[in-house]
Amino acid sequence: MTDAGLRSGQLAAAAGVNVETLRYYERRGLLAEPQRSLGGHRLYPAHAVTMLRMIKAAQRLGFTLEEVADLLAATRAGSRSDAGLRARAQTKLVEIDEKLAELTAVRDTLRAALEAGCDDLLVCVESPCCPLPFASDDACEPQVEQGGCCG
Repeated sequence: MTDAGLRSGQLAAAAGVNVETLRYYERRGLLAEPQRSLGGHRLYPAHAVTMLRMIKAAQRLGFTLEEVADLLAATRAGSRSDAGLRARAQTKLVEIDEKLAELTAVRDTLRAALEAGCDDLLVCVESPCCPLPFASDDACEPQVEQGGCCG
């Protein structure tokens, strides 16, 4: 780190990202455009490390870069209303719960397909007992003890 700030490589290493990520975040407006040295090198303030870590943490929580930008804008504006983290986290939690419900249904269907002996899509699509989504008769129980209805 120089007295004027961190160069791109130093900042990227400190925040655990690559230099191209820095430039991308600058273009997106997530990271303020840095000052330049006399030689033209980008010089970032020390707090840019915290900013990058915050962006990456928000992404790990499922926020898109657009949502991160909105959160940062609300924070910069001093907003603590419905644009703030609490409201957005509640909305994100609902989205995550919906995705979990969808993934749970997919997992349960895949387990049922394995138990039914599904091994060939052409055979399965013709079987009225197949648990895969293309089955037309949901009332049919797979006959697992007889080798499955699709096997």
